[in-house]
Amino acid sequence: MKAADLHTPVLLDRCIELLEPAVSVPGAAVIDATLGMGGHSEALLERFPDLHVIGIDRDPDAIRLAGERLARFSDRVTFVHETYDGIDAALEAAGRKRVQGVLFDLGVSSLQLDAAERGFAYSRDAPLDMRMDQTGDVTAASILAAQSASELARMFRDYGDEKLAKRYADAIVSARAVEPLETSAQLVQVLQDATPAKLKNAGHPAKRVFQALRIAVNQELDVLAAALPAALSALDQGGRIVVMAYQSHEDRMVKRVLRDASTSTAPVDLPVDLPQFAPDFYLLTRGAEVADEQEQQRNPRSIPARLRAAERVRDERSHA
Repeated sequence: MKAADLHTPVLLDRCIELLEPAVSVPGAAVIDATLGMGGHSEALLERFPDLHVIGIDRDPDAIRLAGERLARFSDRVTFVHETYDGIDAALEAAGRKRVQGVLFDLGVSSLQLDAAERGFAYSRDAPLDMRMDQTGDVTAASILAAQSASELARMFRDYGDEKLAKRYADAIVSARAVEPLETSAQLVQVLQDATPAKLKNAGHPAKRVFQALRIAVNQELDVLAAALPAALSALDQGGRIVVMAYQSHEDRMVKRVLRDASTSTAPVDLPVDLPQFAPDFYLLTRGAEVADEQEQQRNPRSIPARLRAAERVRDERSHA
């Protein structure tokens, strides 16, 4: 099956609209830091015939499928097998010092979610893998086997906002003493058995635990914490960054980084805001934007998306 058949890009028109003023200039380049199956990159390459895309993905399968999808643009695409904090490596691979746009479409991709054997979906039995890059060593099963109850509970709280974190962690430690937890069906059963009867109809008990495990396996928040500053530094004057986040921890981090970059650094008691304290970036969105009702109905995976964007209005090199 082709990548285009597997993946519908989220908030595609809005992403293009926000990036257009920056990436429509001759010789422009954009980093698609979460290439996935290439849906956003394909639209950008079609819309802007002089644009070069630098596509980053940690998943070799994604790079292969995106490569097939973007084959007709082969002279205008550079593929980089990296986590999305590998901005410097991507720039070097493309022979660029700066770019005019950066796009992040965070979270698990359709490719990974729909491949049952990857273990991302709690609705289908599969090995507890959850690696976005299957060359890595850490899996969901290895985390469940090695971490203490307190470590598991903290992970479920911090990465999944799970209110029953301690209860679930204790249940997992008890269950693994009997047999290793190696499949999603095993884990789901443990969680269902540990859920109080009065809460069994309050959403699937595995949803937040699986999210927390996925984030931990792939170190997603650590990668994002390094990726956002690197992306801002990679932008040329007038360059734009667009970020779509799908869970609250990611969105809070994006909000904080873009807010800080667009805030004056002048001392609070300074009577005049001097030029050297002016922010390097300007926010292009008021709060987080969401997909409209039509898109949410057409593509349910757009429902949790939260989009934020900013433009570099001052070159940091001018006051280094």
